[in-house]
Amino acid sequence: MNAHEIDYKINGEEMQYVEIELDPQEGVVAESGSFMMMDDGIKMDTIFGDGSNQEEGILGKLFSAGKRLLTGESLFMTVFSNIGQNKKHVSFAAPYPGQIIPIDLSELGGKFVCQKDAFLCAAKGVTVGIEFSKKLGRGLFGGEGFIMQKLEGDGLAFVHAGGNMSKKVLKAGEVIKVDTGCVVGFTKDVHYDIEFVGGIKNTVFGGEGLFFATLQGPGTVYVQSLPFSRLAGRVLALAPRTGNKSRGEGSILGGIGDILDGDNRI
Repeated sequence: MNAHEIDYKINGEEMQYVEIELDPQEGVVAESGSFMMMDDGIKMDTIFGDGSNQEEGILGKLFSAGKRLLTGESLFMTVFSNIGQNKKHVSFAAPYPGQIIPIDLSELGGKFVCQKDAFLCAAKGVTVGIEFSKKLGRGLFGGEGFIMQKLEGDGLAFVHAGGNMSKKVLKAGEVIKVDTGCVVGFTKDVHYDIEFVGGIKNTVFGGEGLFFATLQGPGTVYVQSLPFSRLAGRVLALAPRTGNKSRGEGSILGGIGDILDGDNRI
């Protein structure tokens, strides 16, 4: 194996974290900001990109980092390495309520494509790259833009799905239609495209967007029930509009609530 062979345990229900066990000299690479805790004896190093091109000199490092700029991520990632003589543990937390999904790339043909902000951490040696959309319509209306993340190698990687996660194993030719924001990721043989919802009423009044994501097998697709964009939209819709006033759920009850809690002053 090129990637380090790590062991892990996923803890929690709604707000999960993954605890990774490292043997001496083993390491794990993680997104900046996902770190939770670690044992003494683990060394933390900040690197350009994912570290996969370090042997190619400065140009390799710059190329690796440049790929991450295109996905909207930080130029840097962090490597946690066990420099001690015994097993050590390091943990990484999910950014919002949902589930952490272990992805064994050795069982998936060495490649997994996921949304740009889904990647959490991976065994050192896994390449975190970019996957360009080859179709204009998919790039403009697919919810994920022209660029998605691509995880390659033969080790373990961990991605995060918001809310609950559904794993769909598609047979050859089988198609599933998904809200564009709910796609977490899929294996390399899945064909990903978009489809217009159709119908005047559906388009104008449906409230579900103008396009579906269509995923055709064979392969495995991971779907999330609560994409972060939807969560953020709901929070923003209920946020205070002006000053310190809060907007109630209903105009009448909301106004009464404001009087009762002292927000309306005469």
